[in-house]
Amino acid sequence: MKKSKYISFIVLLFLLLNSCDYNRRTTGWEYDDTMSQSQAFESYTLNSNFADGKTMQPPVEGTIPRGIKPYSYEKTDEDRAVAAATLINTIEPNLENIKRGEKMYGIYCMQCHGEKGDGQGSLYVNKKYTYPPASLLSEKMLANPEADIYHVTTVGHGIMGEHGTMIQPDDRWKIAMYIKQELQN
Repeated sequence: MKKSKYISFIVLLFLLLNSCDYNRRTTGWEYDDTMSQSQAFESYTLNSNFADGKTMQPPVEGTIPRGIKPYSYEKTDEDRAVAAATLINTIEPNLENIKRGEKMYGIYCMQCHGEKGDGQGSLYVNKKYTYPPASLLSEKMLANPEADIYHVTTVGHGIMGEHGTMIQPDDRWKIAMYIKQELQN
């Protein structure tokens, strides 16, 4: 009996010592490949788990991403007028916020509206767009408040698409602030 316990101990010790691998260049033995081989579907592959066969599904209707407040105005002239009259920019107009607005304008707006806001952006000048973008220096735009620019940036206007899903609300206000205080002055 003692001999079999001794042999079992030796075998167990042998297996234990052999299972330890001190070579840092290898992961060692793989007991279960589900830990190292992903069972997940890739984003654009077919997936039999869904009726439409797509892996990448749109968000459930009515859900709101974390940190995003629902915007209650639509892309209509009526809502544009109401938004321009009722929305208030609570962001302090300091140099830091204006610089952030300038940076965001450069990323999202300058290609169409131009560096000076005159509607001569590179996409129009290089004939990528045949329809001229709005000039932010027109009399109409000079008379419009920051809230109007915020609204149009959020939901779009005319052929301009919405940017509300791409730009955080604070950054939209900073863009409007930059346009009003730097480009239009």
